[in-house]
Amino acid sequence: MSLDAFKEHFKPVEDHRQSAKVTYPLFDVLFGTLCAIIAGARGWFEIREYLLGHHDWFREQDLFLAGVPADDTIARIISAIKPELFRECFLCWMQAVHELTQGELVAIDGKTLRGSYNREDRLSTIHMISAYAAANKLVLGQLKTDSKSNEITAIPELLRLLDLRGALVSIDAMGCQTKIARMIVEQGGDYLLAVKGNQTKLSQAVQALFKEQRAAAPDNQELKTETHHGRIDSRRCYVLDSEQLASNFSSWKGLKTVAMVESFRTEKGKPVQLEYRYYISSKAMDAEQLARAVREHWAIESMHWILDVSMQEDGCQIYKGNAAENLACLRHMALNMLRAEPTKLSIVGKQRRCWMKTDHLEKVLKAGISKLIEN
Repeated sequence: MSLDAFKEHFKPVEDHRQSAKVTYPLFDVLFGTLCAIIAGARGWFEIREYLLGHHDWFREQDLFLAGVPADDTIARIISAIKPELFRECFLCWMQAVHELTQGELVAIDGKTLRGSYNREDRLSTIHMISAYAAANKLVLGQLKTDSKSNEITAIPELLRLLDLRGALVSIDAMGCQTKIARMIVEQGGDYLLAVKGNQTKLSQAVQALFKEQRAAAPDNQELKTETHHGRIDSRRCYVLDSEQLASNFSSWKGLKTVAMVESFRTEKGKPVQLEYRYYISSKAMDAEQLARAVREHWAIESMHWILDVSMQEDGCQIYKGNAAENLACLRHMALNMLRAEPTKLSIVGKQRRCWMKTDHLEKVLKAGISKLIEN
């Protein structure tokens, strides 16, 4: 298979080693590591084992002609790469393969890499902010932040990297900030922001607006119900024009819609939970559209679940240098390509096939670059 598309999009990643001492080309190590992660490798030893196990195939691609490097060498090379260059590589890749459609939802959320802390400083754990296209289940970009509390400063940095024209950007209450709302609108998108106590006046005004709706008995026609193993989850959504808010909130650029989602759960016929969630948006939506957008936002949680359960991200103990951040980027690349491959298997099932046979690895790689070649 041709690797030209991969080589083109790995160009931003510079090799700072002395050329006279380079035995293993940077592209070989990058591409080989990506292939191993696609196949389910979780650490340096497993990455090297995959390369050794399929060394003949890699040699057919003119890779690792001098042999397979030791796992320590792979670790040293990946750890030395500047994450900014890796991020540029990933963003160029995704802009080439995915164009946002009008109204498509982009969910922004953070995830902690729990095993990434320096063993001498447990507070050094890396926190990543990701942008996720919910409809196509693709990670569009990611950015490291020092901690969850710094999401407010990291989210604008991530937004600047994305083309948001026509998109509906959803963020939880941490990102409910006037600066973030303004940035999204100025970049040609719309925002859907969860409202909680960190915006006291706005939260109080929105809750007051829906006082009557909370007191009203639910109409069965309004309910959206799902059943899971004896548990019943029911929701109803209310949407009002922002002009009905009691106070002036003109600082929220383009604000058009305020909403309340009421959800309640019953188990074995007994109510166990009642919850109200509130939202603001710069897009005019009816109740059905807004409820669907709220549900789509939580698709990013399923992506986090796959990273943890299928790809064992939380269990990864790698932390030295830039390794944890760079491997997180490679996992996102791998997950996007695994999902693009059309075989009706789970992510784990596809990984196992890739580990056993390079034929299936080639299918996943081709699925990942098909649009790159078209463009």
